[in-house]
Amino acid sequence: MPAHPLQFLELPRRDPPKEEVEVRIRHFDEIYGSYDGADAASQAGRCLSCGNPYCEWKCPVHNYIPDWLRLIEEGKLFQAAELSHQTNSLPEICGRVCPQDRLCEGECTLNEGFGAVSIGSIESYISDEAFKQGWRPDMSHIVDTGKQVAIVGAGPAGLAAADVLARNGIRSVVFDAYPEVGGLLTFGIPPFKLEKKIVKTRRSILEGMGVKFVLNTRIGVDRSFESVIDNFDAVFLAMGTYQSVSGGFTGEDLVGVYKALPYLVSNVRHQMRILAADERHIDLRGKQVVVLGGGDTGMDCNRTAIRQGAASVTCAYRRDEDSMPGSRREVANSKEEGVKFLFNQQPVEILGTNHVTGVKLVTTASAAKGKNGRASIEVVEGSEQIVPADAVIIAFGFRPDPPAWPADFDIDTTADGRVAVAAKGSLAFQTSNHKIFAGGDMVRGSDLVVTAVFEGREAAAGIARYLGH
Repeated sequence: MPAHPLQFLELPRRDPPKEEVEVRIRHFDEIYGSYDGADAASQAGRCLSCGNPYCEWKCPVHNYIPDWLRLIEEGKLFQAAELSHQTNSLPEICGRVCPQDRLCEGECTLNEGFGAVSIGSIESYISDEAFKQGWRPDMSHIVDTGKQVAIVGAGPAGLAAADVLARNGIRSVVFDAYPEVGGLLTFGIPPFKLEKKIVKTRRSILEGMGVKFVLNTRIGVDRSFESVIDNFDAVFLAMGTYQSVSGGFTGEDLVGVYKALPYLVSNVRHQMRILAADERHIDLRGKQVVVLGGGDTGMDCNRTAIRQGAASVTCAYRRDEDSMPGSRREVANSKEEGVKFLFNQQPVEILGTNHVTGVKLVTTASAAKGKNGRASIEVVEGSEQIVPADAVIIAFGFRPDPPAWPADFDIDTTADGRVAVAAKGSLAFQTSNHKIFAGGDMVRGSDLVVTAVFEGREAAAGIARYLGH
């Protein structure tokens, strides 16, 4: 139980300070500050320590949230960091980018009139502050098994797998095509949500645990997959999803129409000053920008365009605001920063001859619910409108785009290109080739960072069992 069980009555939820709009839209750094020790302790003390912690069950990695909140209230930072890492390999990252309002905080009992415990901000504080004070994972009791695993992909699933394998005495070498670790954590998520020094710190932590990274290396191009299989005891595939979903309507190939991921990646690489000579920085300064899509990627595009100095940014989403799949916090931040939202508006055509000039939208209304529990939508006749635009960003999500070589190594895939794995049992995430495991978005489809972390950890546990440990 908390030291002051009724503290939530006396102390309201107070998030870390957030920069004023006029300041934050002029740079790409993170917009949130952080707690100090006293603030973290007092906010953690608001937790009711529920007997059945809904927050913990809603969390995809099932963090021991009430337990590490209590440790922070008691001032036991290093113990909280150790406990946090027992379930989550990237807590300082998930604390920043998870949609807590839809997950742990959304299930907090105090949501009913008191304001949820600020779980995400405290989670980030724990690792950030522990790292500053010198905490590192204790590897002194780990016995090297002599086994070595290749991990293809240094995104959240790959990093999580490397962490769990290291804690089981299994060395790993992580291959990635990018020049830095993190995958879309580094190159997709804008720095105003996740500064890249955070990912670099995690790389340093993992290297201290014995993980080796081989970057700028595309398996199947720069190094054959056959050589990987031949030289490692097992392989974990974690290459994510990078193929953009198209709208299937006229005008998507016009000049001035961009897919979300290339747009975001070009901006991050520009900010990091690592654009190649033949790479183009997509700069939308002075443009009338229309973003199509209402998920977190769409919000990232909205807020990036604002910081680039777009003349206007309009975001169109085909359902109502309550149905948006992303974080409510990111929608609120977009609104604060000047983004105009058009809800219940579905794009049907992008207009222009050579260059985009506008987007044709139609109004939608909710219809009957389908088997998945989500209402279908129907178009309202005679509701067409045209929104002027000289730049359009399509942010409808991503599909798997696995390379051709899995078929050459007896790795089964589904009809939509995802890698097929065992769903249950002691060797979950094992593919049809028993030496090869897979997890994250390339198995599940595009999903949350924390879900990829969970699958990377579960796959690593399966690999350890496969290797007899």
